[in-house]
Amino acid sequence: MVLGLSLAAFTQLHTIISLIAIATGLIALIAFARGRWLGSFMQIFVWTTVATTVTGFLFPFNGFTPAIGTGIVSSLVLVALLFALYKAKPQGNVHRLFAVTATISLYLNLFVLVVQSFLKIPALHALAPTQAEWPFLAAQIGVLALFVGLGRSAVARFHPG
Repeated sequence: MVLGLSLAAFTQLHTIISLIAIATGLIALIAFARGRWLGSFMQIFVWTTVATTVTGFLFPFNGFTPAIGTGIVSSLVLVALLFALYKAKPQGNVHRLFAVTATISLYLNLFVLVVQSFLKIPALHALAPTQAEWPFLAAQIGVLALFVGLGRSAVARFHPG
């Protein structure tokens, strides 16, 4: 049990929070890359990403795993993101820090989504059972390329008033 929930129920809750973070993050980051600020979507993205990261650490584990490493990196990025959003506000040059950290946070969410998809969806698992095969690598490279482009656009185009 985790937080009074069965492991299955906790996993579902964690997954739902993660999917909300991804959906709202994509909407907010695309707008940000076009020079627009969608505050509500960005707030939902940030806080559901924080919740996803925190709940990820609550799963039972034995030793250091790639998931723990991803959670640690995500936590560090989120500290910078929260600083840029709340302490400094996305004004002046801080908007660049915000754009970069928001992009990395969303990328990490999607990185994990791709990993989990190849583990849990039978058709994808059949294509890349060890996650060292080209379909998995192509999916991860595609996601990375998309986020490098989105991040660059967000840094270049968003200039708060």
